[in-house]
Amino acid sequence: MANELEELLDFLSSPLPPVKKAAVDIVRDLTGAEDGLQSLAKYSDVALPSLGCLLAEKKEVSEPAAEALINLSQNSELATKLVSMGMIKATMDILYKQEAGITRLLVMFLINLTQLDAGIDSLLQIGDEKMHGLYVMRLVRSFCTSSNEKDGDPFEQVGSVLVNISKREAGRKLLLDPKRGLLKQVIRQFDSTSSLRKKGVSGTIRNCCFEAENQIQNLLLISEFLWPVLLLPVAGNKIYSEQDTSKMPLELGSALSIEREPVNDPEIRVQTLEALYLLSLQEAGRRALWSVNGPRILQVGYEEEEDPKVMEAYERVGSLLIQSSDSGEDSSLTSK
Repeated sequence: MANELEELLDFLSSPLPPVKKAAVDIVRDLTGAEDGLQSLAKYSDVALPSLGCLLAEKKEVSEPAAEALINLSQNSELATKLVSMGMIKATMDILYKQEAGITRLLVMFLINLTQLDAGIDSLLQIGDEKMHGLYVMRLVRSFCTSSNEKDGDPFEQVGSVLVNISKREAGRKLLLDPKRGLLKQVIRQFDSTSSLRKKGVSGTIRNCCFEAENQIQNLLLISEFLWPVLLLPVAGNKIYSEQDTSKMPLELGSALSIEREPVNDPEIRVQTLEALYLLSLQEAGRRALWSVNGPRILQVGYEEEEDPKVMEAYERVGSLLIQSSDSGEDSSLTSK
């Protein structure tokens, strides 16, 4: 079997297009099963570089090659090898230097590689002062414009890459840098009808809020965009009274004065509540939340919530706000 597999992998470099195409299709199919993955892993020093080279070929070859690499990179050891081979740079070059026709697959590949710290460092271009952040800036720009493309939304899953890089302090600092304004751009994508986009945005914001202790002012600089994204998903479905909305910013109050689409994904609601909790740990964050009538929104949303995990997230925020306030607000957020 080993000799047959070695021969198959040699065919990936064949000068004959039909042979190369047949070989990559077989390798792609092998990666779809656990035994096939294990067999290929033994020959990863040959398989990974060969498949990587095929990403720059025509779609009939690059597509199965990308699918094979996505499957292989779910193995952390193989993903580590791919990162050390420079596959982040190679993937970004292919993504932006030619019309590969496999954009969505390349983004999925980046998601897998940025599960690793080394992959995140590579995408952030750590150690290269002149280029630091360029890849992420490009991805954010594509994420913010691709939803308008006629052939679907090829960069839709960039939000998952941003969630991955924002798990690291260096990634959070890059996204929060006010001179770059990346998080502000990302936040606006929450208005998308795509649940993948929404989840990517909410997860990225939530991770960035772990920097609230040191970067609360940078977060509050974009609060006019931040509050609607964090509060509307957890505001419940009721139409708010003028008495309530008069104490809110115009965009937030206007949205809560009319019927609106609920955010049905409980994970998104938990993420926004966790972001609010992290902001509220800081005095400036609590003051800002009170200033937009945030506690009232949370109270109404909590009364309508039925998911136990989401209710628990409400209670954490509510408990914090009540403990830190001497305003005598209703404490119904703390138990249900």
